Amino acid sequence: MSSAYSITRSVNAPRAVYLDFPLGHTAGKPGDKALQRKVMIDTLSALDTIQVPGTIRTLPYRWATTDAWKDKVMRPASEKKKHADDRVERSTDPQYQFEGDRQAAELNLADNGCTDCIWLEPQDLGKQ
Repeated sequence: MSSAYSITRSVNAPRAVYLDFPLGHTAGKPGDKALQRKVMIDTLSALDTIQVPGTIRTLPYRWATTDAWKDKVMRPASEKKKHADDRVERSTDPQYQFEGDRQAAELNLADNGCTDCIWLEPQDLGKQ
């Protein structure tokens, strides 16, 4: 189960279900047992029936009637509550844990491109 489609796609899970819900709430809203039950039944059914490795099935449930919730979730501070943004500064340069990871990414991009890395160009791979 995932609420982070791009991450799930990039790790190439053998099979997965995706819900466009806030992170940490993949099974549904707190206290909404009916929705949680539907999500779990559909998840187990999908995981049982997916035949093609790497398939991500999107479940049809919505967190709210509009996508306004995404604005609140994606911002570290609200007007009512101020939260310190203590996240590590993001870099647009690719970062790799090991040199072999960089080399593998470089080869994959050169050979096949990277459908999940739409921002990444071949010349960007060597940056560190």
